[in-house]
Amino acid sequence: MARSALTGTRVRERRLRIGMKQADLARSAGISPAYLNLIEHNRRRVGAALLTALASALGIEEAALAEGAESALMEGLREAAAGAAGAETEPEIARIEEFVSRFPGWAELLSARQARVGALERAVEALSERMAHDPFLSASLHEVLSAATSVRSTAAILAESEDIDPIWRERFHGNIFADSTRLSEAAQALVTFMDTTEAGETGLSSPQEEVEAWLARTDYHLVALERSHPPAPEALIAGVPELATGAARTLALAHIARYRADALALPLEPFQRAVAELGADPAALSARFAVAPSAIFRRLVTLPRAAAPALGMLVCDASGGVTFRRPLPGFALPRHGAGCPLWPLYEVLARPAVLVRLPVEMAGRVPQRFVLHAFAETSHPGGYDGPQVIAAMMLIQPALTPRSDVERPVGPACRICPRAACVARREPSILIGSGA
Repeated sequence: MARSALTGTRVRERRLRIGMKQADLARSAGISPAYLNLIEHNRRRVGAALLTALASALGIEEAALAEGAESALMEGLREAAAGAAGAETEPEIARIEEFVSRFPGWAELLSARQARVGALERAVEALSERMAHDPFLSASLHEVLSAATSVRSTAAILAESEDIDPIWRERFHGNIFADSTRLSEAAQALVTFMDTTEAGETGLSSPQEEVEAWLARTDYHLVALERSHPPAPEALIAGVPELATGAARTLALAHIARYRADALALPLEPFQRAVAELGADPAALSARFAVAPSAIFRRLVTLPRAAAPALGMLVCDASGGVTFRRPLPGFALPRHGAGCPLWPLYEVLARPAVLVRLPVEMAGRVPQRFVLHAFAETSHPGGYDGPQVIAAMMLIQPALTPRSDVERPVGPACRICPRAACVARREPSILIGSGA
């Protein structure tokens, strides 16, 4: 277990907080008070056995002394410091751990505020993307504007015309009533739509999102399909609350059929052993099982959480339209429209059957590093005389190797990307110039 330079400070803070004397703690831990004094002033390192004894005597978890229960606070403070880049007074990042140890209350408050800021920023990004790309939202807004304009025009005629034939006045009143009803219904639909959340609701805005909510609840691993004799596909989706529409159930059945085919081609236990041996390396696993990388991608993101590292995946068709998403923290995936044009997902559409590996740095308040694997495959569902159908997929892995100069700077969608000097930018970002 890693022990930071301030383990002793945490020992002292805990001892004073519970009102224990230094001599009593030293006696319980089997060391002299003088040696404990050196530890508490961070002048002696704490071995594993002594750490266990001190934690037991203080009634606290070893990790709280070794790593600090405030490790999450420090991450929040680092993120807050990164957001203050360019300020007149630069935060002392090197002294964050000291600040957390000496002022835990202030540290917790600042970290909580930063978490709130991050949550609000993500909400703004999601709403901006939805407003830019969602056809339902656009239609609803136009309906509201149309109804409001109609009511205003009719009301203006009634207000400005002193002598109106009673028959026409009655018609105008009827128009106002009909338009106000239309306005009320459109506004109510719009509010209901905007109030939907991203997790587990049945009021999701598209069948694909309904399927994604169902898969997210199962952690993308469908246990029943791993058995020798799985139940009928229809039985797996019967009564699933997320699959509220017929279109969503149709997509779910297609996903189940694809999942089952992958499970038969790549049985769970042998595949898990191969992943443990080779890692989540699509090229090596594809060679080991003699299957296309696309099947490896899909299988990796459906493994039980304990069997593989956290992975994300994005699939699109030849138009760039997203057909499958498995989000990964730190790597923003679009809900509507295309993502970053620098993602290899789009490059491989022009290079089918070529596996591409690319290390990247995702833009953000605290940039994060990932390794992207991309692959496109073609099919001819209408026969070889019919059109060629291309699907591209991108596997997203956290980078575990040291930083290198070959990492490509990428972002989420252009509209919410803070990289001002990107050569591939197609539209201004709402974040540039806002301090993001």
